Amino acid sequence: MPSDRYAGLAAVLGAIRSSSDITQPMLVEQVGLGRSVVAQRVAELEAAGLVVSDGFGPSTGGRAPRRLRLHSEAGYVLGADIATNELVVGVADLSGALLETRHREIDVVDGPEIVIGAVEQLAAELVDEVGAHRSLWSFGVGMPGPVAYDSGEPATMPTLPDWSRHPIRERLAERFGVPVWVDNRTNLSALGERRVNPVAARSRHMIYLGGGYGLGAAVVLDGRIHRGAHGLAGGIDHVPVPGADDVACHCGRTGCLEAVAGRAALVRDGRLLAETAQSPALARVLARTGRIRPVDVTEAAGRGDAAARALLHRSATMIGRSLAILVNVFDPDLVVVGGGVARARAHVLAAIREEIYRLALPSATRDLRIEPSAFDQEIAGITGAVEFALGELFSPDHLPAVLDARSGGATITALDGHVPA
Repeated sequence: MPSDRYAGLAAVLGAIRSSSDITQPMLVEQVGLGRSVVAQRVAELEAAGLVVSDGFGPSTGGRAPRRLRLHSEAGYVLGADIATNELVVGVADLSGALLETRHREIDVVDGPEIVIGAVEQLAAELVDEVGAHRSLWSFGVGMPGPVAYDSGEPATMPTLPDWSRHPIRERLAERFGVPVWVDNRTNLSALGERRVNPVAARSRHMIYLGGGYGLGAAVVLDGRIHRGAHGLAGGIDHVPVPGADDVACHCGRTGCLEAVAGRAALVRDGRLLAETAQSPALARVLARTGRIRPVDVTEAAGRGDAAARALLHRSATMIGRSLAILVNVFDPDLVVVGGGVARARAHVLAAIREEIYRLALPSATRDLRIEPSAFDQEIAGITGAVEFALGELFSPDHLPAVLDARSGGATITALDGHVPA
């Protein structure tokens, strides 16, 4: 349990991180601590090089108060977003601003040796490019499936057996010499959403629809990601869909939402529409490329292809029904539609809204907002991975080690056993 001192330091630092124009009197109002305590905490953070002065704020009759800001130039953090078929690695300053990114096409079924090897290569290139060797502070990683948060290892996944319990955290920590945190990429996309979307940032209870290897949802309760006992909270991909008992899922069961409405379902059913000539647009794509991807279905729908539109509408209807269950259980004030689904928002959002409002309790939907993600899905995961790395680094549990390292001029290399000694 962190002491009151470190809880106060984290609260003050968090308020400074989240504001571009804050003074010490404003901090007193925001964090609920006395003026002398806030002054002490600010002084400690300045001595550690985490906070610096940034001019003066408006005077209210006496001496103008100093503006304070995070010393974002003091260090760097790495982030990695591992999706089903794409990898994004980025480096950011301590404010979370992305400085450079690298993209690479991957196939997550190739396994951790190949994929994490690519993460290591791209991250090393970025460290070299920005000169972060001596000022790298932490690394956040998003995985396309459930993660055992305490250990940072991918949870057992029948569809991706090579990934189960792979020591990603230990491997990357040893390679880069910084604390590493790993989580489900849908959770991290939700963190990214809360960073860039003012509506999401104000929400205390949010559901974020995303996707990794399958459909997934992040649940935010009281402003914090709710992961559950085993990192599985929000995993709607294997919720059973009534009337779909004959549809096999890659998990070994039948009738799962992923099997009838997820990425694999769009690929399978889109290909069938192409092969049977029910969708002229998809038939042309199949003839040209030999494959059908979810984005091909979305693009065909955008060109007015009736069969592609019907397929997306059917998927959206089933997704909306499953989200209605989460709305009834968790009673959010906001549902954000992100991930791959957000790219088809013009064809799916209305159907998702309709099913949630139809099936969820009226008291739960009275003031519920259902909105598309506010930013480019290509950077949602990597933005969240960086925010995750910073949030953990500056949390009350880990801030003491950061301050100790800063006061001693050492590198931040060991937090809670996340980095080998």
